[in-house]
Amino acid sequence: MATRLIRLDPVDAAWYHLDRPVNETQVTGLVLTATPLSLARLRALIEQRLLPFARFRQRVVEYGFPVALPHWELDPDFDLDRHLHHVALPEPGDMPALFELVGDLVSTRLDHERPLWQVHLVDRVGQGSALVLRYHHCLADGTAMMALISRTCDREADAPPPPPPAPEAPAQPGNWLDPFVRPALHMVEQSSRVIDAVGRGVQQVTHPEQVLDQVRGVAVGVGTAVMAVIKPADPPSPLRGSLSGKRRVACSEPLPLEQFKAIGKATGTKVNDVLIAVTSGALRQYLLAAGVDPQRLPLRAIVPVDLRAPERALELGNAFGLTFLDLPVGVADPLERLARARAGMEAIKCSPEALVFLNLLALFGQTPKPVEDLASNLFSSKASVVLTNVVGPQQPLYLAGSRITRLSFFVPHPVSLGLGISLLSYNGEVVLGVISDAEVLAEPARISDRFASEVAALQARACEG
Repeated sequence: MATRLIRLDPVDAAWYHLDRPVNETQVTGLVLTATPLSLARLRALIEQRLLPFARFRQRVVEYGFPVALPHWELDPDFDLDRHLHHVALPEPGDMPALFELVGDLVSTRLDHERPLWQVHLVDRVGQGSALVLRYHHCLADGTAMMALISRTCDREADAPPPPPPAPEAPAQPGNWLDPFVRPALHMVEQSSRVIDAVGRGVQQVTHPEQVLDQVRGVAVGVGTAVMAVIKPADPPSPLRGSLSGKRRVACSEPLPLEQFKAIGKATGTKVNDVLIAVTSGALRQYLLAAGVDPQRLPLRAIVPVDLRAPERALELGNAFGLTFLDLPVGVADPLERLARARAGMEAIKCSPEALVFLNLLALFGQTPKPVEDLASNLFSSKASVVLTNVVGPQQPLYLAGSRITRLSFFVPHPVSLGLGISLLSYNGEVVLGVISDAEVLAEPARISDRFASEVAALQARACEG
């Protein structure tokens, strides 16, 4: 009996095709626990809570005519031992040693003959353990993975296991026209979700004024895409360069989430605005130390915007758009920098850019890889860094009976980008993670170590006001 193939969602296919020989599009999660983890208990947990999701037992194969497209296929020789590894942290067993190990792991490509994920249990990390989870971006985005982690972990040390996931809907048979039809259908589905027009009846979408609004929406979308194309490329800087494939990682020390909320309350801004401002400040200080005048260096970030309905998080896959954000690294005053960050984020909220780029990803995900490569190379030249913020669980979690003391992740920097910065809040604390290609930034701690001082400087200025 032939193995059943399930075509990747167009957006997931686009992320699969973003790989480059020295830059695979993988996401890395890092979990620290208070006490040592048991390999046997961790293995049982993965079998009970992860493997019921077919995605973790499926590999990706290219198949089809006239265009070969990526499909999910159950790995006929699936073996958990190929994905779960057990290592000990070398001496001196401190955080720099852990970051060096993680950097070595993320510099290694995932095995594309197997399901695209790996877990490394690391012993001798302080008084406990570390867990390094690597997965290809085509499996899930940050929101989906946070939902999955929440389901995999417990809120008590000896909590009963959660119910099994709902059965997955069978895939609909396709035909050779699908590569040309599905992008349009995907665009309609995503647009309808965002404007909340689903289920409001046929009369609404057939009314002349509604049709005119949709035509205007298409025109705005086309205009948004054109404006992105004609944006000038980010100029050469210490944050751009050729890639080596060797990655380095670093994290800040956790800071209280209440500190960011207090700054936001004092300045009338959102926590996310504060995070953007202090991250820009850390980048500014790095550029100054590198002998670069930030006032003369426009710096643009690619910022993901979540478009997923919360109740659909465990469907995995990707459901976020991308936007461009000018980072205020040229602004010396922390308060003015915060005001610029707030204005930039407000502009994003009022822009269709995220939805437009989600639909462009869906379109390119149904084209041959060389076509997608041309587009992705163009758009990646418009920025220097990926910057993302994910809200994690705000209560302590337990993994295989051990309390999680720190949760962080490293966002991919796809195509030609060499730097990714991620912000994650967990259990009332915020951690900034930095991943870089060693050719672009050999010591990412030069950014993450400035996080705390930038928060303190902004808080001092906010209190003055």
